[in-house]
Formats: sequence, structure tokens, C-alpha cells
Amino acid sequence: MSTSGGVWRALERGASIDCEIVQIFVKSNMRWFGNPHSPADVTNFSKLQKEKKFAAVFGHTGYLINAASPAGSNRDNSIKSLIQEIGFATALGLPFLVMHPGAHMGAGEKVGIRRAIAGLNEAFEATHASSVRIALENTAGQGSCFGYRIEHLAAIYDGVKDPKRLAVCLDTCHFFAAGYDIRTAKGWDTALKEVDQLVGLKQVVAFHLNDSKTDLGSRVDRHEHIGKGKIGLEGFRNIVNDPRLRKCPGCLETPKSEDLHEDVENLKTLRKLVR
Repeated sequence: MSTSGGVWRALERGASIDCEIVQIFVKSNMRWFGNPHSPADVTNFSKLQKEKKFAAVFGHTGYLINAASPAGSNRDNSIKSLIQEIGFATALGLPFLVMHPGAHMGAGEKVGIRRAIAGLNEAFEATHASSVRIALENTAGQGSCFGYRIEHLAAIYDGVKDPKRLAVCLDTCHFFAAGYDIRTAKGWDTALKEVDQLVGLKQVVAFHLNDSKTDLGSRVDRHEHIGKGKIGLEGFRNIVNDPRLRKCPGCLETPKSEDLHEDVENLKTLRKLVR
């Protein structure tokens, strides 16, 4: 949900269409840095969260952040921006921030993962008093992005000094575009078993529920409305009825306009699938 007009407005918008879960950016998602939220905005945010009784509210890091950048200004800004966002999330009382693991920029996946680990270690050390976790999001594997295999996320877990500060967010579109065939119950079960074996299902704190415009294994990240893409309704029926994930929050990242009618329709579609 957009935070335009004040961070608390995101919760107001979510409540207006009967959302149970809301994801926000804690600052502009296309700028390195932002201003802290005013005490009044933080108070309103906390008040609305309690009044509307959301099941979960969490954040997503800005798109400029790449913890796997090589040494230089982009790397410096990425880590400083991440530290600032963790601070903003802490002030808002958010439990975690979803973050793409990073892009290796041609250096190779092993190097990229090593750089991401170093960047996260630096950010965690600078924010050691915070309980905010970074939920690593699986990716479609577009360009030089790693994280399209669960083993990449596991390697980051194994490498960081404080793995308690990490979590996982699974994106259905990214899963599919990366080559995990989650259209069938068997395919979904195989994907989840891999997550359980490599990082543990207990580490999964959220889902991004998005259909895919592109084909299985395309490695292209293009979100589509639920049931309108290549995953299809039956794939989502398996996902939303999985008893292993009953308490795990899921949110939409599908295209929408200002009146949010697309979100209304996608929520209706998903809820109809729940047995």
C-alpha cells in the first residue's frame, strides 16, 4: 500500500478494502535516503494498526539497495540506506523488511553472495539494538540477480554472523519464473520441501502472492493478477490451502490503480480459493 500523505495512510488504504495484511515501503523506494517519520505519523501508524487489528504489517526495502554491489559509492549507499530503513522500521514497530538478496553485476554468484553477506553483517552490526529482521526474498533470477535458487538464500544464512536477524519471504511469481513448477500440488510440495531442507519453513515469515506473466523458467520478473497468468487458479488453490502455511501472512504485489479495484478483485479471488 502507498504511504503517500503519511505512512499511516497505507493502513487506512488497506483497511478501506478489508486487507488483513499490509506491506509498505518505509521511505521512497527509488531514493537512497529519506526523512524520519514524524512522531505524529508514527503515533497514528501505531494507533491504526491496533484499531484495525491487522494480522500483520511489514516492510519492503527500496529497490536501489544492492548489498552485493562491488566496492564504491553504490555499495556504500546501499548499506547506509539499508541501515536507515532498519531504523525507520524499528521506529514503526515492523517485525521485518523484505529484501532482494542482490545482483552480482557480472562478478558471479559466489562473489555476489559473499558481498551480500558482508553487507548484511555491516548493517546488522550498525543496528544491533534493533529486532527488525531482513526477510530474504527469492528472485526470478533476472539479469545478474541471485537468490533464484533456495540454496543461494541458504548460503547467506550460513555466512552471516547473526542469522537470527534473517528470515525468508517467498514470491510465487519469482518461484515460477526461476523454474519451480508450482502449478501442481506435487510441484508446490517439492518447492516447499527444498525450502524446509535448506533454510527451514520456520524461517518463512511472509509470501508475495503474484501470478506470472512469463513462462516457467523464463527468469523474467513480471507480476500478473491472480489466475490471469501462467501459474493459474489451481496453483494458488494449493498454496492458500497448505496447512503448513496457515499462519503465514501473504500480500499482493499485482498491478493496481489508485482506486485499488484490482486489489479488491485479487483478494476476492484468493479468498474464494480457501477451503
